[in-house]
Amino acid sequence: MGESRHLRNKQALLPLRQSMYDFDVARVADRLAKLCHSDAQFHLAHPFETMNGQEEYLEKALLALNRAIPDLERREFIVLANQSLVGQDWVGCAGYYTGAFVHPFLDIPPTGHQVSMRFHEFFRMVDGRIAEMQALWDIPEVMMQAGAWPMSPSLGREWLVPAPATQDGLDIGCDDCLRSERSLQLVSDMLAALGEYKTGGVEAMQLGRYWHPRCSWYGPSGIGTCRGIAGFRNWHQIPFLNAMPDRVGSVGKGNLFAEGDYVGFTAWPGMRMTVSGDGFLGIAPSGQRITMRSLDFWRCESGLIRENWVLVDLLDVYSQIGVDVLARLREFNKARPIAKAPGD
Repeated sequence: MGESRHLRNKQALLPLRQSMYDFDVARVADRLAKLCHSDAQFHLAHPFETMNGQEEYLEKALLALNRAIPDLERREFIVLANQSLVGQDWVGCAGYYTGAFVHPFLDIPPTGHQVSMRFHEFFRMVDGRIAEMQALWDIPEVMMQAGAWPMSPSLGREWLVPAPATQDGLDIGCDDCLRSERSLQLVSDMLAALGEYKTGGVEAMQLGRYWHPRCSWYGPSGIGTCRGIAGFRNWHQIPFLNAMPDRVGSVGKGNLFAEGDYVGFTAWPGMRMTVSGDGFLGIAPSGQRITMRSLDFWRCESGLIRENWVLVDLLDVYSQIGVDVLARLREFNKARPIAKAPGD
């Protein structure tokens, strides 16, 4: 019974997702109107923030993106659904928006070339309809492709983050409850072990117990991709923990759920910490208390985590410490000519 309900939630979202492949404003608006509860809230990355109702989400976010990319196309590589540990029904989608970037987006200068922007979008479903969305768009990725990223360079690898190595993220369809439970337990145990850092240091986190030696950690633009446990530690974890050693996750209050070999996590926000040290994103220690929005997907393989897709709202992090990244971008690029695609 439970599996069929979550499959129905996936199917309920399918017409909306399909209308965004060949993005058509009228079809998207119609399907959003039919699919959303009247009081649905849409939480999106900075600077969009929380929008009340599908009309505000459509006008402020989706149409702004479509104006910048007139041939907008949504591509997905993971869609999973289940009930979370706190008893809510969620559908999680990972993929990217793409098309020819021919008009400014959030004052990011267009390139005239094809652009990609990764997304993690989680939909809380009630009676087969959207009651809430929690989502991050990798806006810094667009800035980087436009040559307009105004902050510190990434330590990891910047690229078009790939789909799962097994190519089954759109066809999980797992009715093996034990398999889903094993995946959920593995990620839950790994996250709990990360919390042992405060008292036991690096050794207490036991990374080798949970992560495959050839794991890939696909971080957001601004942090980048890290390969293997050593890459994860060097290019993300060490700078992160040096800067914010008191970080606390809200997994117990967030939504962790699994389907087959895949696990998703969403919370708004997902972590709390103090910027007390140096090393993360070039941010100077300020003693500033911040929250962090981080939405994740994991793929488990042979009892270990093989792939992890992570998006973090870096623009929101900078905003909380008093840095307006979009204002800096405008200053860096105000003398730059605007490129357009031929024939636009």
